[in-house]
Amino acid sequence: MLPVTPTDFTPWASLGGGILIGLSAVMVMALFGRIAGIVGITQGAVTAADRDWRIAFIAGLIGAPLLWLLASGSFPAQTVSGNLPMMALAGLLVGTGTALGSGCTSGHGVCGLARLSPRSLAAVATFMACAALTVFVLRHVAGGAA
Repeated sequence: MLPVTPTDFTPWASLGGGILIGLSAVMVMALFGRIAGIVGITQGAVTAADRDWRIAFIAGLIGAPLLWLLASGSFPAQTVSGNLPMMALAGLLVGTGTALGSGCTSGHGVCGLARLSPRSLAAVATFMACAALTVFVLRHVAGGAA
């Protein structure tokens, strides 16, 4: 049984990250008339005619930690498990969920809720309920760290 580790409380970093995510969502809508959902952006980078801005958006996602490294001297702290089979299973479940839910957390949670979309409200409620259940099971039933 793994010990449960406390979760760091980082309100200022979280606020700053939320502001940057919101700003990027507004910029994508204002500049390109599109929703800043990562699944749609990555799919469109391969299939859509307007792929230039999509590739630039993805490059920004990849480049941001590199800029952080240059500015601070270290990469941002990561709390993702190193268990590759579990990460593969998690990726499969997330991919299936985004296909079934017609979008991802960024598309529904950030952009859909801002547009008062009932479908996005249902999707976000489902994401949050599943996340709460997962944390409960991992921390209190299975006894592992989440």
